[in-house]
Amino acid sequence: MPNRHKRRRLVFVGSAFVISVVALIFVIKNFRENIVFFYSPTELKSVKISGRQIRAGGMVKEETIKKIDALNIEFVITDYENDLKIHYTGILPDLFREKQGVVAKGIFNVEKNEFLSRELLVKHDENYMPPEVARSLRR
Repeated sequence: MPNRHKRRRLVFVGSAFVISVVALIFVIKNFRENIVFFYSPTELKSVKISGRQIRAGGMVKEETIKKIDALNIEFVITDYENDLKIHYTGILPDLFREKQGVVAKGIFNVEKNEFLSRELLVKHDENYMPPEVARSLRR
């Protein structure tokens, strides 16, 4: 009788351990597939990454915005050391303009030194204040 309880307990602990290890493997595999790294134009020059989804960020350089058509635009971002040409397909965010911080998510083409993006995140400056707060401060 005591042997049977001991064996049940061992089977229970062993199966719980195996299930935990399998779940951990699935979680780690999922994180590896869905993780997206951030690079500046200077980092992209030194690290040759091609075919993987990454994020590239910097400031939109002056006089580099070229609208090809309603949904396609080309512009250059800079980190004040190196520049990177971005091809963006989609609707531009309202805050997009020259000298503005931007993060583009897409794929880097090493041969052409271009970044192909379908998602664009524009950062507002730290002086931004919601209109309601600005009105209340003026009063």
